[in-house]
Amino acid sequence: MTDDTQTGALVSIGELARSTGLAVRTIRFYCDEGILESRRSPGGHRLFDAGTATERLLLVRRLRTLGLGLEAITGVLRAERSIDEVVAAESARLDIEFRSLTWRRAALRAVEAADPGQRPHRLALLAAAEDGSAAHDCLIRYWRRILAPIPKHHIEAWVCWNVPEPPADPTVDQVVAYAELAALAADPDMSRTVRQQYWRTRADLIRDRQALFLDVGDIIPDVLTRIAQGEPPHPGSEVDRFATAHATARGEHDTPTFRSRLLTGATDSDPRIHRYWTLTDQLLADRITVGTAHHWLYTALTHTLDPQPTPPDPGSWPATKSEPLEKPFGCS
Repeated sequence: MTDDTQTGALVSIGELARSTGLAVRTIRFYCDEGILESRRSPGGHRLFDAGTATERLLLVRRLRTLGLGLEAITGVLRAERSIDEVVAAESARLDIEFRSLTWRRAALRAVEAADPGQRPHRLALLAAAEDGSAAHDCLIRYWRRILAPIPKHHIEAWVCWNVPEPPADPTVDQVVAYAELAALAADPDMSRTVRQQYWRTRADLIRDRQALFLDVGDIIPDVLTRIAQGEPPHPGSEVDRFATAHATARGEHDTPTFRSRLLTGATDSDPRIHRYWTLTDQLLADRITVGTAHHWLYTALTHTLDPQPTPPDPGSWPATKSEPLEKPFGCS
């Protein structure tokens, strides 16, 4: 440290500007913002403690170089926040900004890649989704409505397993698929259709939806295992437990008549449902979803009422997937 910057030595704003490489107007701005302290000479000029002011201005310049805002820098200088805290916060902000930018880039490329006649539709689809974060929030709200009134702490693991996160660096196909998922979830009639698939007929008779949700949740891992092993839908303990759970929830017994009623008005074959879970499978890659499991149970249930069921089309069931099934509703 030179004599000019020793603590206690007073320097003018011009001298401080020369020693730090900052413009006079910048130093004056920092003073006005309360970042830098000064005192007045008898002639009314600003004077600064050379050592303290130089250290503070160098720290400000270094933090500004990293992109930190004045609010964060002021917090550091006032000892209200540590450098670690503000750096971590800025890094997290940049992560969000980067995800937003990669989504925008993929969306622009998706519009560019569309056939001219399809561009208006694709543009509307992507504009409605806004970005990956907004589309993900839309999907979360959608499933919370479908599964209501199940408490949030029971739903979170289910949502985590079955709702894909927006890809960090999406391809054109992924950004279009995700936007289409959000569009399906925004369709009010789709909500009714999926609610019918999940809760089945006469959902108003269900006495305890949470108990039914948990009972079916206990069955799903066994169904996922059968799907992963390539087994087509067939009568067995899984479908028996599924029918019993629904019957018990409605205060009835599992009988052929009840099973027939359970299938009344089934929406499992609705093309929008198939499209939703196809897109979800595409985005989740190796994970088998609850949507696939419910369709397996539905088909197996129809077979229990048909003594000679028609063998399913082998192409209608997913190939064996590698996702471990010990925690079918958990997040990694």
